[in-house]
Amino acid sequence: MIARFLLAIGLAILMVVSGTTSYIYLSTRQSKAVAAPQKPTDPTPRAQQFTLPGTIYLAQSGALYSFSAGRFHQLTPEAGWTMPALYPDGSQLVAVKRSPFFSDVYVLTRFGKVTGLLTDNQAAPRSRWDPGANAWSFYPRLSPDSHTLFMSYDGPKTAGDANFNVVMQVWGVPFGAPIRNGRSWTTANNYTGGDMQPVPLPAGGIIYTKYSYDSNGNRVGQLWFTNRAGSAGKALTSQAASCAQPSLSPDGRNIAMICTYGKQVSYLTIASWNGSTLGALQTVISDQLVAQPIWAPDGSGIAYLAPGGPAAPFQLWWLPRARYAPPAPSPLPTPTPTPGGPHNAPLPAPSPLPVPTPPVVKPVQVTTNLGFDATSPLAWLG
Repeated sequence: MIARFLLAIGLAILMVVSGTTSYIYLSTRQSKAVAAPQKPTDPTPRAQQFTLPGTIYLAQSGALYSFSAGRFHQLTPEAGWTMPALYPDGSQLVAVKRSPFFSDVYVLTRFGKVTGLLTDNQAAPRSRWDPGANAWSFYPRLSPDSHTLFMSYDGPKTAGDANFNVVMQVWGVPFGAPIRNGRSWTTANNYTGGDMQPVPLPAGGIIYTKYSYDSNGNRVGQLWFTNRAGSAGKALTSQAASCAQPSLSPDGRNIAMICTYGKQVSYLTIASWNGSTLGALQTVISDQLVAQPIWAPDGSGIAYLAPGGPAAPFQLWWLPRARYAPPAPSPLPTPTPTPGGPHNAPLPAPSPLPVPTPPVVKPVQVTTNLGFDATSPLAWLG
């Protein structure tokens, strides 16, 4: 019995490392020599000089924060809170609370008050000695009609479940209903960590990150699309691009993501989206370790997390729209008619206007001495 218990503990630790931390690599890319990040609400981090429209919700050290009008407000205690997402109407939040051996999805007000529990992933009392009987929920998102809760989920578990191949699959559960009323939308690849970070689409279906192994044995991510539960779906990006963390633009016509191309980097990448297929991938930022891109609700740019320097903690950054969507060229001037009518000499062709060199638009570092959770998506209320 003792040997089985120790084996269960060891395998549970492996489960947490391999099955529930698909993006933990990002959050560990910082030097121990770097000063510890400050809390966003500490006196030293004064109101940020650069402000963003609306309110952004993000996570640091197990607490949720809001950022608006240049100031941060702590919404929850440092108790394992992460991965906030807004209701489609912006009225409330759903978020994950992590415990040592399980995690659950909660409903919170926009000011951090817990108003509901949507999952119950802790094992029954008779099985709690076996950590493998617990379950994990991550990356909750509500469908546009608020009727379905999508999340990455590794259950359901049963008492004595000895399957320690933890594979997260995307589940859809009627909002407010127990997990037994839901069903898996995806079929994950074994020993990869599974299917992560679903994004519900206005027309139905989801885009998510599917992990697999390429021909060289490297674990890679792909954006994947499926329009109904149980469908095989289809890949939107290649294994060679190794993309993850999809984010849908407010108008539904573009997807932002990160892509690594097999390197120890993560490029900010965007592509057009027509409801079933992605356009060509466009690398927007290639000199930062980008994480969790999100579009401004008014379409004015993209916010994301990236280190503030070499091996430094992740800060909040802002990329104006002019960086990835330059303005259309000015039309040629309309010729002025010659007095006397068309029988006179033809007008000379107008001289082409000089094409100005567009200024280089650089990302703006919004915070400087903080450190945000790069595994946690941002939420943005307009």
